Amino acid sequence: MRDHQSGGPQPPEHEDEWLARWQQRARALGFSQIGVAGVDLREAEPGLLAWLAAGMHGSMDYMARHGLKRARPAELLPGTLSVITARMDYLPGAPGQPVGEPLGEAWRQAELARLQRPGEAVVSLYARGRDYHKVLRQRLQRLADELQAELGPLGARVFTDSAPVLEVELATRSGLGWRGKHTLTLSREAGSMFFLGEIFVDRALPASPPVSGHCGACTACITGCPTGAIVAPGRVDARRCLSYLSIEHEGAIPVELRRAMGNRLYGCDDCQLLCPWNKFARSSPVGDFQPRPHWADMRLGTLWAWGEAEFLQRTEGSAIRRIGWARWRRNLIVVCGNALADERLPEAEARALRAALTQALHAGPEAADPVLCEHLHWALSSGSGGQAL
Repeated sequence: MRDHQSGGPQPPEHEDEWLARWQQRARALGFSQIGVAGVDLREAEPGLLAWLAAGMHGSMDYMARHGLKRARPAELLPGTLSVITARMDYLPGAPGQPVGEPLGEAWRQAELARLQRPGEAVVSLYARGRDYHKVLRQRLQRLADELQAELGPLGARVFTDSAPVLEVELATRSGLGWRGKHTLTLSREAGSMFFLGEIFVDRALPASPPVSGHCGACTACITGCPTGAIVAPGRVDARRCLSYLSIEHEGAIPVELRRAMGNRLYGCDDCQLLCPWNKFARSSPVGDFQPRPHWADMRLGTLWAWGEAEFLQRTEGSAIRRIGWARWRRNLIVVCGNALADERLPEAEARALRAALTQALHAGPEAADPVLCEHLHWALSSGSGGQAL
């Protein structure tokens, strides 16, 4: 990247006016807010190193390999002088509701109710539409192109959860919100139901001011985590986090955490569903995040009937596709085992589900996979008074 710190066109108007104008440009592309941060993140380095040293990144070895590069944007992309941060809300709006408006309490209550239906599975809200990586990357690039058209030659590169970037740290420093006790970015105007993206630029742009934190004495996310993964305010042990276990983790899900998984098939939204600030979460203006129609039927029998080809077809262009068939099937087996152990599951559904799992154990492709086979034994045993089948 070129060094434009002392040369080249600069933002022509007052800093506040420049940022306000680009906020409008960003909103036209579907973003809800942008900010600008500097690249000196040295204060974040000790916390990152301590987290890695404690092994809380689990099997995400790439985090250790990247090390302090995550906290040093100018090392990740030499020449970087500023980082433009962007927020894009992803909750779908209610029918007839204006986009960009707070959704109130109804959506949270509806999602919490889903967790109480043992015959149905749940995938995280963010994953029900198009893959956010693709949506944000395309729109961030368009914003970067518009910046270059106005500011002249500009070295810029866009990121969205796709490189070793301390996204929440940059979002916090640029005023998009504060780091909540669950480690996600929180906004007084929008809760936490949004994606983050960044544009690294080789131009010193006027930084936007940070905002103060407003979690206070609230511990709803900490006490409500199904596995106790939030081990301290602002610190998550990924090895206990259901999002990590169902998405990032390969191999067996720890037996002691399987029951807590409940009917969560992909990801976990609990810490966000319980956060009071999410009563201010806003509906997204981006149609790509509308849930795909097939997620309307999340009955376990329906999902179990999918073959690998159907899984690939239904998750095409979705963030879910990246976990692959084996991890999807592993997660589904755990969810089915939890359903069998739940007295609320209707008897007819339990019989059909047990028959399907038993068939898979003895004749299906899962029987040849040691991990899936062990999960099947667990699922059938956990739903039959502890007696292995």
